[in-house]
Amino acid sequence: MDNITEIVNDFGESIIRVDGDIPVNLPTKDGDRFLFISHDQSILTHGLHKYPAKFFPELPRWLIKRYSQEDDWILDPFAGSGTTNVEALLSRRNSVGIDVDPFSRFISKVKVTPLAEKELKLAQKVLLDAILDYRPSLVTESDFPDFPYRDNWFNKEILLELTYLRKQIQSLSTTDGVKDFFKICLSSIIRAVSNADDNCTRTVIRKKLGKLIRPSDALNRFAKAVLTKVPKMVAFSGNYPAHIITDFPEDMDARNIKYERNYFDLAVTSPPYVNAVDYPRTHQLEMYWLGFAQDTLTPLKKQNVGTESVSASDYKILHEIGIPEADRVMTNIFEIDPRRAFIAFKYLEDMRKNLSEVYKALRDGGRYVVVVGNNRIRGHLFENWKYLMPIAEDIGFEIETYFGSEIINHFVKMPRKERIHTDWILVLKK
Repeated sequence: MDNITEIVNDFGESIIRVDGDIPVNLPTKDGDRFLFISHDQSILTHGLHKYPAKFFPELPRWLIKRYSQEDDWILDPFAGSGTTNVEALLSRRNSVGIDVDPFSRFISKVKVTPLAEKELKLAQKVLLDAILDYRPSLVTESDFPDFPYRDNWFNKEILLELTYLRKQIQSLSTTDGVKDFFKICLSSIIRAVSNADDNCTRTVIRKKLGKLIRPSDALNRFAKAVLTKVPKMVAFSGNYPAHIITDFPEDMDARNIKYERNYFDLAVTSPPYVNAVDYPRTHQLEMYWLGFAQDTLTPLKKQNVGTESVSASDYKILHEIGIPEADRVMTNIFEIDPRRAFIAFKYLEDMRKNLSEVYKALRDGGRYVVVVGNNRIRGHLFENWKYLMPIAEDIGFEIETYFGSEIINHFVKMPRKERIHTDWILVLKK
């Protein structure tokens, strides 16, 4: 295996480095540590839209090929931007992606929907011609979307340009699939042309950043996005296997999976970190422009596993999960910050529900592969993977193996002391 080498990190630990595609039969032992170097993060439709802490494609591709067969059914109960579903499709497996976030489901659906090259190219020409014809007088303020602090987030010239582009996409004489694709192209530039920090998962304006947005930036960036992303979609559509089903149901979440028992052959996911990424807040500007939100995001935030939106009445007393090691850490956190202790407890409680739901939906002998990160909460190391294993065993899973994946490049900007550099991959067998 030419792409595998053994290296030693700064702490003297032995790590197995794998460049590019991961061999299906790669040997793994409990506690092994791997450094997977991804070459495919933006190939085909994987690169359509930035998304925090998303899978690098080689990982779910490897797990899907290792633990399932063609035409099997794959589940990702925390679908995020649909990386598992794209890889399942390209590997000729049917799949279901579940996510409470409508923006997540929208991105994922676009990424797995093949489009006719002729229609795509025709719509591209119409939009690029419209950019050349742009004049501010073609847009009125009544066309602007209405959302909180809109005029703080965007300069007037950019508001006009984005509104014009949105109108042009909506007026295309083409299919909804093609329109949705170009909406994602538009969404992909919104953070960059806003006044928000481009590199922070929270959507915030930082005066010290000195971010400079010029007139025409939205038009130019959209044109560049279209010219970059249309070939990716054409290439994806050319690789699309017939008769494979990919579905993103709207009436489920990871704690309520409404599929019959023994339906899935394999589940692969990367659940959120505890209180690390506020997905609705990360994508709030894109959600406003695409019409997925108009005002407060709090109801959506409360639905997320790992949410920070909790009520004061919830954390007056210490809650325990029944895993001694986890309860000990949550007790220490509670003494400093009762709210954070409850957030950690609720995360584990939600993951217990998820593990139970996936267990029911998996066939006997099927596997649930969970890629989970750790956190440091108020100075205490919160080792999610160690706590999830006994919860999984209590539900009925067998721990087949577990190993580490070193993190080298996530779109997650957290305080340095909060960062953890290893994800843990748990292979749970029913």
